Amino acid sequence: MSTLRIALAQVNACVGDIAGNAAIIKDRCHAAHDAGARVVVFPEMVLTGYPIEDLALRESFQRACERGLTMLAAELADEALGDLTVIVGSLGVSGAERPLNEAAVLHGGVVTHRYAKHHLPNYGVFDERRIFGTGDDSCVIEVDGRRIGTVICEDIWADGGPVAELAAADIDLLAVLNGSPFEEGKGQVRTDLVRRRAAEVNAPVAYVNLWGGQDDLVFDGHSFIVGADGAWMANAPGFEDALVVWDLADAGAPAVPGTAVDFASDDEQVYRACVTGMRDYVVKNGFTSVILGMSGGIDSALTAAIAADAIGGTNVVGVSMPSDFSSDHSKDDAADLAKRLGADYRVEPIGPIVDAYQRQLALTGVAEENLQARVRGVILMGLSNREGHLVIAPGNKSELATGYATIYDAGSIGGFAPLKDIDKTRVWDLARWRNAYARERGETEPIPENSITKPPSAELRPGQTDQDSLPEYELLDEVLDAYVEHAEGREELLARGFDVEVVDKVLSLVDRAEWKRRQYPLGPKVTALAFGRDRRLPITNRWRELS
Repeated sequence: MSTLRIALAQVNACVGDIAGNAAIIKDRCHAAHDAGARVVVFPEMVLTGYPIEDLALRESFQRACERGLTMLAAELADEALGDLTVIVGSLGVSGAERPLNEAAVLHGGVVTHRYAKHHLPNYGVFDERRIFGTGDDSCVIEVDGRRIGTVICEDIWADGGPVAELAAADIDLLAVLNGSPFEEGKGQVRTDLVRRRAAEVNAPVAYVNLWGGQDDLVFDGHSFIVGADGAWMANAPGFEDALVVWDLADAGAPAVPGTAVDFASDDEQVYRACVTGMRDYVVKNGFTSVILGMSGGIDSALTAAIAADAIGGTNVVGVSMPSDFSSDHSKDDAADLAKRLGADYRVEPIGPIVDAYQRQLALTGVAEENLQARVRGVILMGLSNREGHLVIAPGNKSELATGYATIYDAGSIGGFAPLKDIDKTRVWDLARWRNAYARERGETEPIPENSITKPPSAELRPGQTDQDSLPEYELLDEVLDAYVEHAEGREELLARGFDVEVVDKVLSLVDRAEWKRRQYPLGPKVTALAFGRDRRLPITNRWRELS
């Protein structure tokens, strides 16, 4: 018995684009065939995109998926790929009360096997139990005398689940189809788990994952193969198309490592996740350009750099909207940023518009400050309506947590917020990383150094800085991490040694700002707990940690 060549196709599918996803599958099947592969494995629900949410419940969509799967099998055979065994994630509808999250095996022009996901995640960003039915059968196929077991994503996380059943099935390889969203640090967790499952089935495990952005989720790829002993065999880079090809050796023969790619640093992975989420939200929703306010500050600078890396600097419109309180350095830094990125840069002073409002309203104090901020939002939305740009919001997670971003202003309006899950201290880290990345390649640093080093300020009154009303960001982010991401209460925070005044102030700000967060644009999830799908609290809520 000769070696069996396996290919893992790491691809970027688009939800609802059955024909487009089928074309991607066929293209990768040709590449796998040309590389000598006999089996090619695709990610979870690759034919439909993932997650499809309530699309799964529409009978018209179910019928289209089944037709698409049948046509895909036939077209592969028509294109001389009928001898290739193809495992694809799809939507199963045959004979079930509810649709199924399914792996389908295509060979010889037909669907030869189907496997329905057993364990449906219903935590964090997942809500599969309300949509899908559960499977209960194992799936083992034979290719050139080798036995390949197949499971889907969450199935490998359940002890005693379908992987345990396959442990007694004498398989030669376990193929795992995944739609596993990115979050920082998750790669090591996946690797440790897969190594345990490889030992459990006493066979290599091939883990193939989607990559790309879907609304507020980002899938990172990082597909890989480990041997039965847990040894690293091969892997793909993150956040890009990849075809991992590896030879499954004869039983008893030593496994031969394939291509291995070094993992990027944590900062690089988070940055690339933001770029991926930004690009795919723009492109998959039919936009070609974005617009944002360029204030000269760090948040808008990093947001603009992410947008430029995502869709090209010439497709980024940056608008400086100075007021009477705008410093010269802020205007200069904004212009410098736009020049570095090659962005379309415009200046729209807000003074005359604010004056017109003030003649009518005569606002004072915070109301007057917020009027300036909201006029900027109106300008961006007006330009968006006139020219068709997608407005993007540069607000960060720390501001969103505390309600510090004025609602309906230039920092919170629009369709997408690349920094929504990035706290303020991480914003600085990512900006420094991006500039260092440019220096290493002999490129112009995209972010002006002054935007990184100067004290952050909304510049809505003379001499204003963020720290006039917020704790130092390093301390603020530490408290927010404990309270928001780890759900620690006031007692736990005080027991950790945080100052009582800081704790009470931060908790009060967070609790009062839920209504603002509910109206904030989508943004890419990169941490274990992002605002949105991960954290669902009632807006009308009299429970307070301070009560």
